[in-house]
Amino acid sequence: MFRKLQDKSGATLAVVAVVQFMVSLDLSVVNVGLPQIANGLGFSATGVTWVIHAYALTFGGLLLLGGKASDRYGRKQLLLAGLALFGLASLVGGFAQEPGHLVAARAAQGIGAAALAPAALALLATTFPSGRARVKAFGVWSAMNAAGGALGVLIGGVLTQYASWRWVMFVNVPMAAIAFALASGGVAAGLPVRRGRPDVLGAVLATAGMSALVFGVVRTDRHAWGSPTTLITLAIAVVLLAGFVLVERTTRREPLVRLGLFTNRSVSGANAYNLLVGTAMASSFYFMSLYLQRVLDIGPALTGLMFLPFALGVVVGSVLAIKLGYRFPTKNLLIGGALLTATGFAWFGQVSADGSFLTDVLGPSVIASIGFGLCLGPLVATATTDVAPHETGTASGLLNSSRQLGASLGLAALGTAAHQHTESTGSLNDGYARGLTLCAAALLVAVLIAAITLPSTKHQPARSAA
Repeated sequence: MFRKLQDKSGATLAVVAVVQFMVSLDLSVVNVGLPQIANGLGFSATGVTWVIHAYALTFGGLLLLGGKASDRYGRKQLLLAGLALFGLASLVGGFAQEPGHLVAARAAQGIGAAALAPAALALLATTFPSGRARVKAFGVWSAMNAAGGALGVLIGGVLTQYASWRWVMFVNVPMAAIAFALASGGVAAGLPVRRGRPDVLGAVLATAGMSALVFGVVRTDRHAWGSPTTLITLAIAVVLLAGFVLVERTTRREPLVRLGLFTNRSVSGANAYNLLVGTAMASSFYFMSLYLQRVLDIGPALTGLMFLPFALGVVVGSVLAIKLGYRFPTKNLLIGGALLTATGFAWFGQVSADGSFLTDVLGPSVIASIGFGLCLGPLVATATTDVAPHETGTASGLLNSSRQLGASLGLAALGTAAHQHTESTGSLNDGYARGLTLCAAALLVAVLIAAITLPSTKHQPARSAA
C-alpha cells in the first residue's frame, strides 16, 4: 500500500510538472513572435498586446472559479477538462486568419488554463502536505514554472524565425496531449470536497471588471486619462468589480472566494506580493523582447537564445530555494529573492541604444533570474499555509489569479507609461528603459509587503504516517 501511494504521488508530481511547464511556456512563448504576429494578421502597435491580455485576463479572472470548481467537482476531472480545452484552443489559434480569431483562441486558452492550473496546484498541495517532501515538490513545481516561462522565449524565437509564428500556438498541442494521457492513468480521481455550486456570476463580474480596467488603461495612448472615454471605461470597471465583491458577500451559492480567507496573513500577503511579481515579470519579458528586436535589430531566434541564461538562472534559484527552505523562513527567501530581482531589473533599466548582450543583458539576467527562482516555491508554500483542506483549490486559484491579473494590469500600465515616454523623447530605447525601471520599483514595493505582512515561519518537519 505504501509503495502504491508513493507511485501515485510521483505520478501526480510528474503531471503537475508537465502542466506547469506548459502553462508557463504559453505565457511567454508568444512574446518574441509579437512583431511577426502583428505583421501577419494586421494588428496595430497597441492592439497586438491583446494577444497577451486575452490570455492573462481570462486565465486570471476565471482562476477563482476554476479553483472552487476543482474543490467541488474533483481536481482530476477539472484538470482533464482544462487540458482538452487548452489543447484544442491552441490548435485553432495556430490557424487564425484575422486578429479577432487569434484573440478569441487566446481567451479560450485562458479558460482552459483557469481550469487546469488550480486543480494541478491543489493536487500538489494535498499530495505533499508537509515536511521535506513538500519543500522538494514545490521546488520541482517552481523549477518547471520558471523553465517554462523562460524557455518559452527561446522556443518562441526559434519557431518564429525558422518555422512560423503559428507554431507558438501549435507547440502546446502535443504537451497538452501528453499531460492528458499521464493524468488519465496516473492521478487518483479522489472525491469532491463539497458539492455546493460555484458562483458563476461572480466569475463573470470579476473577469469583465478586470477586462474593462485593462482596456481603459491601454486606450490612454489614444484617449487622455481625464477624457470622457477613459473615465467612463474606468467607472464601468469599478462598478463591475464592486458588484463582484457584493455578490461574493450575498450570494446563496458557494462564493468564489470566502472573504474571510484574506484574514490569513500568509494568504493576503502572498497574493499582494504575487500581484507585483506578475506585474514585473510579464512586463520585463515584453520590454526586453522588443528592445532586442526593435532597438538592437536582433532576429527572433537569437533573441530567444539570449533569454537562456535567465532560464538557467531561475532553475538555479529554485534549487537554491529548496536548500535554503530547510534553514530559513520563507519570508526571508521572498524578501531576498525580490531584492535580487529588483537589482537585475534596475540594471536592465540602463539599456542603451548601442548596447550589447554582454553589457546590457547577460549580467542583469543572471541576477534577476536567480532572485526570481528563490521566490517561486516559497511563495506557493506561503499562500497555502494554514488553509483548510476544502479551500486549497481556492487558495491555489487565488495565487495564480493574482499573478495573471498582475501581469495584465502591469503590462497595461507599464506599457502605457513606456509608450508615452517613447513619444515624449522620440526614442524606443528610452521608453523600454523607463518600463524596466518601473518593473524594479514594483518589486521593491513587493519587498515592503513581504516584510510587513508575512509571518516568519519555516517549513514544519513531516509527521510520521500512521
